[in-house]
Amino acid sequence: MRKGEIAARLFERVSGPGKKLLIEELRIGLCYAAVRLENGATGLAAVPLADVSASCSVFPPGGSIAGRSADFLLRGLVGGNPLEKTLGMAAANAVIGPEPQDETDALELIGLGPEDRVAMVGLFSPLVERIRRTGARLDVIEKDPRKAAPLGRQKIMSVLGACTVALITATSLLNDTLEETLAGLARPRHVAVLGPSSPLDPEIFRDTPVSHIGGAIVADAPQIMRVVSEGGGTPAMRPWLKFVNILL
Repeated sequence: MRKGEIAARLFERVSGPGKKLLIEELRIGLCYAAVRLENGATGLAAVPLADVSASCSVFPPGGSIAGRSADFLLRGLVGGNPLEKTLGMAAANAVIGPEPQDETDALELIGLGPEDRVAMVGLFSPLVERIRRTGARLDVIEKDPRKAAPLGRQKIMSVLGACTVALITATSLLNDTLEETLAGLARPRHVAVLGPSSPLDPEIFRDTPVSHIGGAIVADAPQIMRVVSEGGGTPAMRPWLKFVNILL
C-alpha cells in the first residue's frame, strides 16, 4: 500500500456524511484534539506534538470553526499538515459515531502466552507490565526517545518480521507510518491498531493484516472537552471513555 492509503480510505468513507454534519465545538490540547458535532457525537485524536510543532505553531482558521461542516476538518486527512491530520482524524471519529457498546479489554481478546513475541509500535505504558506477566517477549518500537530507547531500522525490521502479535498505535495513521509498518510484518497471528485515535470502521482495513481495532467511545462529551482543554491525556479522560474492541 502507498503511504497514507488507509487515511485516504477513511476520508472516502466519511466525507459524504461529513458534508451534512456541522461542527459544534473544537478543542486542541497538549495530548489530544476533540471534535463535537451538532448531533452530539464526539471524536478524539492524538496530537503528535513533535510533528505539529515542527510544521505549525497556530491553526489559522481557529475562531471560525463552529458552524462549519465536518468536511472542512476531514479534508486534513489527505494532504494536510500534522495538526490538520489530527483534526481530520478527530472529526472522522465523530462522524463514524459508533453505537454504544460494552467495554472490553484488548489483551484478554488477544490471549497472550509465553510462546508469543509482541511488537509494540508506539509505547502503551499501561500494557507493558501486563504483557510481561504473560511470559510473552516484548519489543517496543518508539519514535520518541523520551519514552523508550530508539531502535535502528535493521532491528525494527527484525522485530516486525519475527513477531506473533503486533500492537500498533493509531497515531501511525497520523504520521503516515502505518502502511510501512504493516508491510514489515511476516505472518503474525494477531495485528491490532490501538488507542483513542483509532477509527472504529473495519472497512478501511480491508485487505490488510489488521485483525483487530481497539478504540474509544466518548461517554461524556463535556467532561472530555474539559480534559482536552486542560491538557490532560488518556489517564485523565479514562473515566469518561469506553474502550471497545472490534475483531475483523
